Amino acid sequence: MSRKVAKPVKKDSPPEQDRSVRVDAQRNIELLLRAALAVFSKSGVDAPVREIAEKAGVGVATLYRHFPERSDLIKGVVRQEVDACAQAASALVSEHEPGEALAAWMQRLVDLIASKRGLAAALHSDNQAYKSLPDYFLSQLTPALKGLLDAASAAGAIRPNIDARELLLAGARLATPAGEGDIAQARRMVALLVDGLRYGADVAAKAGR
Repeated sequence: MSRKVAKPVKKDSPPEQDRSVRVDAQRNIELLLRAALAVFSKSGVDAPVREIAEKAGVGVATLYRHFPERSDLIKGVVRQEVDACAQAASALVSEHEPGEALAAWMQRLVDLIASKRGLAAALHSDNQAYKSLPDYFLSQLTPALKGLLDAASAAGAIRPNIDARELLLAGARLATPAGEGDIAQARRMVALLVDGLRYGADVAAKAGR
C-alpha cells in the first residue's frame, strides 16, 4: 500500500522581510521622484527615462515597475511638489509675521508652477491621464492658503474675506509661464497681487475696533 507524501506547506514571507521589501520599494519611489523632478526641471518632461533611472541609481525596470507610464511619473512629481507646497504654509507661519508668511508662500507657489519645466502644463492639460491633478492641486493648497489668509487678516495685515480658492487660481495663472517664461516677472506679478490684498486693511481694522 503506497503512502501519500505530504506536500510541504508554503509559508508566507516573514513580517520582517515584507517590511524590508516595502521600505526598499518606498525608498526607490522617493529616489525616482526626486530624480525626475531634477531632470524635468532641467530638461523638461520629455527627458529620457533612462536618465531619470540613472540619476536615481536604479534600473529602468525598477522605474517602470513603479511608474508604468511617463504620465504616472509626472503625476507623482506634481503631487509630491503640491504636498510640499501645502506643508510649507505651517512652517512659514512659525517663522514669519502673518503678512510676510502669506507673501512668502505665494512666492513658493511661483516656485511650484513657474520653475518646473513642463509640469505646470499637466495641470492645464486635456489629457485624461492628468484629469485628477487640478482637483488635487485645489484640494491640497486651498486649505493651506486659507489658513495663511485667516492669520494675516486677523493680524490686520490684509483686508478680510479674501476667497482662498480664487486667490489660489489667480496666483497660479500669474505664475504660469508662457513658453520658457520669465520667473522674475512671475514673482513681481504675484507680489503685486499680494500687495493688493493689503488695500483697505487699515479701514477694516479700524471698523472692527
